[in-house]
Amino acid sequence: MSDPQQVTDNQAASRFELWVNGSLAELPYRRVGNRLVLIHTEVPEELEGHGLGRALVAAAVDRAVREDLTLVPLCPFARGWLERHPDVAKTATIDWGRGAGA
Repeated sequence: MSDPQQVTDNQAASRFELWVNGSLAELPYRRVGNRLVLIHTEVPEELEGHGLGRALVAAAVDRAVREDLTLVPLCPFARGWLERHPDVAKTATIDWGRGAGA
């Protein structure tokens, strides 16, 4: 398996993506003003358990911090990961309210 840390922010497609062995793991988002709304993390079954979802969410956090955006984790995986990793979550402004910014 190739390095799962090479996340691309494909702004034209509005998604963070990781290509691994020809398969795509992705985290689509919407940019609404100064908010980055995380929609749904999708990791192919054969790639689960390799930290790809974590890498996608971390890339979203990095962009939010870099561009001073408020992260809105509508995606259950992203929300859960951020809740379990408060050290990472505290680096960004996060709107935990359901449906906000959507």
